Amino acid sequence: MNFEFSEEQNLLREQTRGFLAEHCPMSRVRSILEADDKHDTELWGKIAEMGWTATVIPEEYGGLGLSYLELVVIAEELGRAVAPVPFSSSVYLATEALLAAGNEQQKESWLDKLATGEVIGTFALSEAHGQPTADNLTATVDDGKLSGTKIPVADAQAADIAVIAAKSGTDVGLYLVELDQAGVTREDVRTLDFTRGHARVSFDAANAEALDGGASDWGVIERLLDRAAVLYAWEQVGGAEAALEQAKEYAMGRYAFGRPIASYQAIKHKLAQMYVNNTLARSNCYWGAAALNSGSGELTQAAATCRVSATQAYYYAAKENIQTHGGMGYTWEFDCQFFYRRAKLLSVNIGSERHWQDRLITAVVNSKAA
Repeated sequence: MNFEFSEEQNLLREQTRGFLAEHCPMSRVRSILEADDKHDTELWGKIAEMGWTATVIPEEYGGLGLSYLELVVIAEELGRAVAPVPFSSSVYLATEALLAAGNEQQKESWLDKLATGEVIGTFALSEAHGQPTADNLTATVDDGKLSGTKIPVADAQAADIAVIAAKSGTDVGLYLVELDQAGVTREDVRTLDFTRGHARVSFDAANAEALDGGASDWGVIERLLDRAAVLYAWEQVGGAEAALEQAKEYAMGRYAFGRPIASYQAIKHKLAQMYVNNTLARSNCYWGAAALNSGSGELTQAAATCRVSATQAYYYAAKENIQTHGGMGYTWEFDCQFFYRRAKLLSVNIGSERHWQDRLITAVVNSKAA
């Protein structure tokens, strides 16, 4: 099987990287970090104009109708740039939830707005510390009214709609909620990476519309997270590659005792290990992208594999990038912090590394038993 991207997809990569180099330099990321903004609204508008938010949405709903291979290319470049935009919440999760579980009316009502960036979506699952499961969901829906609290919800302050996991009786379902209504309150939650806003979202008899007639189950949520895991993994690989490049550039230009510190064994070993981790993660991400794009039955195993390896690679690269820069790497003035902040955030946003390790083991065992 050929895992290489096509000439058109590589051209998309070059265009995406060039666009972000111009419109999302590190100085722009820093301006969001140091301000009270929840995301870069101007950059979000430009990204929507580029059509990235419409990538996999079918043409009949106002999208471009491209494949997931184009979307993972964009995800990787957004990761490289540490872009302070709600792309993952709106595209990887809210849009995917509507595509997977929305009825025709819901798709016609919202997908075209998500495609143009006019509407920002998010996904609310977690309610407490620990791994989210069907058993610990406490948000409930009764006669179309949602009550409960979700924390933390990524990009909730910027979002117009949210897809919520909640219970109706003993059944677990996905529900679409417009966030600008009387029954919804949003309170900022400070995370390590505050270039991506998070919030505690409380619902008090808020109007909620069931996706797929409320007939969802926990398996639907797991399949949605599997799909998102592949996209997040590509974003993590992009960040890991950028962290390695930043560390290498600094090591080759920083001299100690008359020669570049990159020539010293301790630094060379760090950079080499970063490269090995990144290469392994990228290899696994190729598998994840192929499984996602083809709708393969191996998606769960592929998604968990690339998610675990990308999480490990990004954290290691971000950490060792700081170490390579020495004491200055820990200071506010240096840009190393952006990769570390984002690596830590992405490592837990749809379940921790431990959660995805457990999911991988379960998938492998089930495949052998089948």
